[in-house]
Amino acid sequence: MIKKEILIGLLVGLFANAAGIYLYITLFSPDGLEETILKAKQEDFLGSIIALGAIANFLPFFVFLKKNQPYRSRGVLIATLIAAIVIAILKFN
Repeated sequence: MIKKEILIGLLVGLFANAAGIYLYITLFSPDGLEETILKAKQEDFLGSIIALGAIANFLPFFVFLKKNQPYRSRGVLIATLIAAIVIAILKFN
């Protein structure tokens, strides 16, 4: 039961991060989604875009806390940590 709740939170966190990335690119980039991601990878600022997308994890994290669903909140936190690890890998490669 607990693992299922954490998995739900993890999936919501990953989706929120992806939605945050998509929202950021559509609002602030003159290029399309694929073009912007390729350009970001070439110019080494893909980690910054992922970090900006991770800001969207605040919403589900606090909603789950407010609804007294701490295991789902932990899943969102794990998704944020995964984003941080990916950012670190991108910065040091």
